[in-house]
Amino acid sequence: MSTGPVIDGGTIDRAGPDPLGVLSSCAVVVNDSVYVTIDTAAIDRLARDLVDRNVPPPAWDEEIHYRGTGANATEETIGWIFALDALNFCFWGQDVANPAYRWRIASGGTVHDGYLALAITLREAARNGTPIWSPAWQATVDDGALARVFEPVPGSAPIPLLAERVANLQELGRGVQSLNLGNRPFTTFVMRSGPSAPRLVEAIIEAFPSFRDVAPWKPAQAAGPASEVRFLKRAQILVSDLAGALEDNPEVTIGDRDQLTAFADYKVPQVLRHFGILKYGDQLAATIHRRQPVALGSREEVEIRAATISACELIRQRLASIGGRFTASDVDWLLWNLGQSLPSTCEPYHRTVTVFY
Repeated sequence: MSTGPVIDGGTIDRAGPDPLGVLSSCAVVVNDSVYVTIDTAAIDRLARDLVDRNVPPPAWDEEIHYRGTGANATEETIGWIFALDALNFCFWGQDVANPAYRWRIASGGTVHDGYLALAITLREAARNGTPIWSPAWQATVDDGALARVFEPVPGSAPIPLLAERVANLQELGRGVQSLNLGNRPFTTFVMRSGPSAPRLVEAIIEAFPSFRDVAPWKPAQAAGPASEVRFLKRAQILVSDLAGALEDNPEVTIGDRDQLTAFADYKVPQVLRHFGILKYGDQLAATIHRRQPVALGSREEVEIRAATISACELIRQRLASIGGRFTASDVDWLLWNLGQSLPSTCEPYHRTVTVFY
């Protein structure tokens, strides 16, 4: 076990606006941490390295995502991104004995896995005539139709949690249909919540419950009050994706993206641990090293996610103090990209079976 939190909640509380309550609820967990700590000296080293190398904030990746075309381009783009992030979770191999047996797809002569595989398959399906953006298609999609979209390369595993992905798409399509928003329902949904990114996140989790990513928290001191920790990973990354895709769109504007936090998943904490920013107690470290599952909602899992969000916010603060201009979501995306080229000797990521990340 760790010896206690490295940072205090005041550091996070004074970070600036926290309209979604993500930073403050995660600070409660970090201050009560048993298994995970944050090394602020390592944060300083990474921030200085990023500034010294003049690493720019990441841009929306036009290569792997889909943009609509023609008169309905904005609606197609927005509806496609909603579908993308309804499905954006759990890509790792479910076979503990053979973690390399995982879902993979081929495109343009290259094999892809993880999020890249998800985005590319949905992009290709849309280009080939499947109306991924359409509420009618989403509401009626079934296991067979979605399995065909995500057909793996021979010898690879099928995509995990297919039934849960179908359920999320059906919820999305039926949910937006029930709002009676006219012939451009996704565009209207975004515009009526804009231009505020936090307000759009709240609208998403209210309309589509599968995006409501929260966890109960009971302090280590039994006498302390229980609370709810807000992560909102897929809802926040959906809004960030929309802001990136619509940056030059004259019709739809999403502002206040700097009020979003990092997106607590399994890849970013692995990267933070690699750089020495997150430190795990011996028991948790051994579980992750053996690629054994970390239970959804367990103290260990909630601590990892809360520390990830808090650490990314501290990195953002440190970058701002030495001349690097990043939002917390920029920091997250930058770390995620670094995570695509970690050395083979790097410790694995934690494995939690969930629809939230």
